[in-house]
Amino acid sequence: MVSENNERTTETNAGTGSGRQRAIEAYESARERTIDTLGEAPLLALAGGLAAGALIAALLPATETETRLVSPTARRVKDSARAALDAARETGTQRLDEIGLNREKGEETIRNLLGGLGDAARASANAAAEAVRKQG
Repeated sequence: MVSENNERTTETNAGTGSGRQRAIEAYESARERTIDTLGEAPLLALAGGLAAGALIAALLPATETETRLVSPTARRVKDSARAALDAARETGTQRLDEIGLNREKGEETIRNLLGGLGDAARASANAAAEAVRKQG
């Protein structure tokens, strides 16, 4: 019985040896890519770590003490952020109006751009078709 189990284990290992090797190679490749990425873009890695930490923190329930201590500060930060956003939006809108950029002007510009792109695409297609006809 022991001999039979050893044979099965040997057969199983032989059958999965290539799978095991592929898993090891995949792990090593992923590890090397991660190290390369971290070396090339450490701020990106930092941002990813912060995002992961924020996600974990968001998933954990807040304690009563945290809620009691953080709520006043969180409310002030939220109110300040809202005021800053409103001020930035208002100032930006005023400045864009001063230089003649508004929603209607932007929509008109986009329509003209898309129309021009369509015309350019049609002209290119016609030129390509004409070149093929001349070749044939």
